[in-house]
Amino acid sequence: MSVRTTRIVLAIGLTAMAACSAEPRTPTAKAVPRVIPAPAATPMRSPDTYRVRVETSKGPFTIEVTRALAPRGADRFYELVTIGYYAGNRFFRMVPGFVVQFGIHGDPAVNAKWAQSAMADEPQRLSNTRGTVAFTTVDANSRMVQLYVNLVDNSAKLDRQKLYAPIGAVVEGMDVLERLNFEYGEDPVQSRIMSRGNKYLDRWFPALDSIVSATVVPSS
Repeated sequence: MSVRTTRIVLAIGLTAMAACSAEPRTPTAKAVPRVIPAPAATPMRSPDTYRVRVETSKGPFTIEVTRALAPRGADRFYELVTIGYYAGNRFFRMVPGFVVQFGIHGDPAVNAKWAQSAMADEPQRLSNTRGTVAFTTVDANSRMVQLYVNLVDNSAKLDRQKLYAPIGAVVEGMDVLERLNFEYGEDPVQSRIMSRGNKYLDRWFPALDSIVSATVVPSS
């Protein structure tokens, strides 16, 4: 056996010994998707005032909610945030000079769980001015999980309908909302988001901004 061949054989042998003596690798844990429950049989009661920090693909903004403005809406938002409902949701309706809208879940199975969760209407106690936040509605007593943020003073347009009762307002990060991607406008079809979730949005509207997380934080 030549000197070169001997060196190769020894190198292979040492490598094999090192591999055998190495500690076994611990498998990398895979992230388990959070299970989003259906609406609670007895709705959670929210604090009288609370703040929600929403982390987005463009940065954070913070909503301050006052329960006295719309108790049912405040309780519903608190429940949805607490169970992690909004994480991964897309901002799917973007109307410059009007509103930013979000709240349809990326998983159709979750949308099905919440499809019959309409709340009764509440008196409007705060005008739809710039930065205010309210649940969307299509008719009387139809508020569920979607919310909008007023980008401008929409009181003349929305207050007269007496269906849109703000639960609070953005107190930090309005500039973040204004930096979101508005290129698709109102093109995403809400019924398709409901039935197909983020798969539909990722295919046809891939540049939509998203919510990374929404959490209740201490009020300053």
